[in-house]
Amino acid sequence: MAISVEVAGGGGTLSELYQSCRRLLLKTRDGLERLERFEYASSSSSSSSLLSSGTTVSDPSEKSVEGLRKDVSQIQSLCSEMERLWRSISAKSQRDLWKRKVEQVAEEADSLKESLDKYNLRHQRQMQEVREREELLGRVSGDSSHVLRIFDDEAQAMQSARSSSRMLEETLATGAAILSKYSEQRDRLKGAQRKALDVLNTLGLSNSVMRLIEKRNRVDRWIKYAGMILTILVLIFVLKWTR
Repeated sequence: MAISVEVAGGGGTLSELYQSCRRLLLKTRDGLERLERFEYASSSSSSSSLLSSGTTVSDPSEKSVEGLRKDVSQIQSLCSEMERLWRSISAKSQRDLWKRKVEQVAEEADSLKESLDKYNLRHQRQMQEVREREELLGRVSGDSSHVLRIFDDEAQAMQSARSSSRMLEETLATGAAILSKYSEQRDRLKGAQRKALDVLNTLGLSNSVMRLIEKRNRVDRWIKYAGMILTILVLIFVLKWTR
């Protein structure tokens, strides 16, 4: 360790540069955490109250972000100086030790820079949304009746859509019930027909009477089919009307 402490550059010894980097890392990390806590603590209601009061939106964190960027840049510059210094150490064990330390500091600096970039992107997007809401409220105050009329039209359209949806559901349910009734009646008629034919066969009626009965059954089937087709056409008409 003594060897590494004595290695010096234009900005101080390797140990002094390393301690400066550690202090800057702590300062930058604390500053970024304060910004993130403020970001999550900010609520939409506070932004809305700010806009409704007519206050011009400003970005209070721009100076803080710029200061943290300068700290990260300084850390990276110190890492470059420390890399030059540890390479000049003759003892391999000390050289490897300082190599790991400098690389760790450089990785922490890169991580802080990435986190700072992500925060800045989120913050700029949030400020843009606030400005857009400010412009919208400005237009509302300039022509509030027009905006309220638009809101009323949208509310009426939504109410009409909900009513149409309920009517459509009721119509479909009614149609399904009618078709179910037809199906039940058809099954009962088939059963009655079979029983009647069995009785007629047992009584030994003539073939002409049997043919008349068959014709009557065919007519009944056509009547049922016509009723089903009429029901389907009514459903199609209702669906088109609701649209």
